[in-house]
Amino acid sequence: MDHMIVRLLPEALDSKAAFQAFSESADGAIVTFTGKVRPVDKAGGAVDHLYLDWYPGMTEASMEAVAQAACARFDVARVMVLHRCGQVKAGEDIVFVAAASAHRRAAFEAADYMMDRLKSEAAFWKREQGAGAERWIEPTAADQADRKRWEDDN
Repeated sequence: MDHMIVRLLPEALDSKAAFQAFSESADGAIVTFTGKVRPVDKAGGAVDHLYLDWYPGMTEASMEAVAQAACARFDVARVMVLHRCGQVKAGEDIVFVAAASAHRRAAFEAADYMMDRLKSEAAFWKREQGAGAERWIEPTAADQADRKRWEDDN
């Protein structure tokens, strides 16, 4: 298995199968995160689906940059980033991130780092659709604060 797997998926994401494939090698620690489309928006209204628009080439490059930075920053043996694009229904998996390392701390930090950067930097344009309304989704102040804590102070 390659040390870095990054894929943009227009089809369904099966996080259980992704974990199974990722965990076949005997690393000391494997940390994963699976994100799902929430069924309710911030105002409490029902969400039918999220549409993730992307720009071919640019979106994949932004995801790869995040994975490469995690590999460079943390003592990890492997990372995986799988992200949906297009229409994703409420309750479906939208993102899967995994990091493997000889020790747990590096794996936890790498997975957390990748999610913070994907949430605030990856080249996606998100629209939430539900209850007869459409709403664009932007990174929140909390998303930006999560990303900022990883900035190098060297």
